[in-house]
Amino acid sequence: MNLDIVILAAGRGTRMRSTKPKVMHDFLGKPFLEKVIETAQILKPKKIIPIIGYQAEEIKNYFKSHDLHFVIQDQQLGTGHAVIQAIPKLDSEYTMILYGDVPLVCCNILQELLTATTKTGMGLVTYLKKIPQGFGRIVRDQKTKQIIKIVEEKDCDKSQLLINEINTGIMCIKTDFLNQWLLKLNNNNAQKEYYLTDIIELAVNDHVKITEVVSKNENTIQGVNSIKELIDLERSYMKEKAQLLIDQGVKIMDPARIDIRGSLLCEEGVVIDIGCIFEGDVILKKGTHIGPYNIIKDSTIGEDNQLLAFNHIDQAIIGQGCSIGPYSRIRPATHLSNNINIGNFVELKKSTVGKDTKINHLSYIGDSKVGERVNVGAGTITCNYDGVNKHQTIIEDDVFIGSGTQLVAPVIIKKGATIGAGSTIVEDTPENMLTLSRASQKSISNWQRPKKK
Repeated sequence: MNLDIVILAAGRGTRMRSTKPKVMHDFLGKPFLEKVIETAQILKPKKIIPIIGYQAEEIKNYFKSHDLHFVIQDQQLGTGHAVIQAIPKLDSEYTMILYGDVPLVCCNILQELLTATTKTGMGLVTYLKKIPQGFGRIVRDQKTKQIIKIVEEKDCDKSQLLINEINTGIMCIKTDFLNQWLLKLNNNNAQKEYYLTDIIELAVNDHVKITEVVSKNENTIQGVNSIKELIDLERSYMKEKAQLLIDQGVKIMDPARIDIRGSLLCEEGVVIDIGCIFEGDVILKKGTHIGPYNIIKDSTIGEDNQLLAFNHIDQAIIGQGCSIGPYSRIRPATHLSNNINIGNFVELKKSTVGKDTKINHLSYIGDSKVGERVNVGAGTITCNYDGVNKHQTIIEDDVFIGSGTQLVAPVIIKKGATIGAGSTIVEDTPENMLTLSRASQKSISNWQRPKKK
């Protein structure tokens, strides 16, 4: 696409009451600016040009692995002044202007904006807001209804304050036009700043029609200027996503008490209880019930699973018909097969577990291959770390491991083996035999408990 995208991101954001640049505040786990850049990349522009100022080096360092063309605005003299700084980098036919503090800007409307711009030379995203306080107003010709200018609220007269069509600031312009108009801007206004919005009048004077694209979703054009606005926008967005899932047949117990911080795909018959957090890319397959206060990140949960309360699941794959929790932790690179029970206070990491296996209580299974129909007793630990390297434990099919067992890796528990409770296993065990390792029990007479001095 013969397009450059400029992202205005130079401000400090004093109303955020933070030393962090405003565009680097987190929105659903990523900085505002990163969310905007990800959306911009979908359009496949020739260049993405963030205009930065406050703590510029911090921002550049964060995005050092991205293909970005940064421009520094040393003095913040208005949006027009900011875009002027980017003129030397603008060499595509069209230039789109986005804002680093509008994290939910929508690719669909940007594509619509670009299409509109190719027809007339200039496009502008507007929004009809019931209470337009704090926003610039779109002024139209009373006869033709064409846009003739944008007036910032501080410069509005009484009649203009009644207008409820607002400027979002998001626009796309033929680059030749933009370069001409930027050099004609002045700061004759209440703020003594160079407003980018003044190019609207310059376009009208040059008989260039401004094509509007009216956004229907306020979240997609909403800028963030304070922590309260950040919280409100996150909550509004998550309620919106929850409602979409409900419309698809997902039963969400309380849409106000769910956090969807990434992508959540649900099949039919899924139930989600209160207080759950979904991060990254999560898939819940049909018939699965997610109990209260589960945290699930970048994982696939198969069909007909029961996740009881307070589990943490991160980068894992869970088969079907499993019961998980409560209070289980399933860490990255764990793959559970079908019909598995993972009970309370069980932790798994980088392990595969075969079907019909039970790990019900207070156990740690790490760097392991666990077979089918295995019973892991309470308090079992795979001792996988020697202080420098990790080692693997292999537990084959039909093994029974007694409670309080330590399996010191690398070790193989062969098929059908039984491990006596309280054992420390340091060597491979034979098939279908009982193996145990215990010190002889003894009682000492005339022994006295220590007494406090």
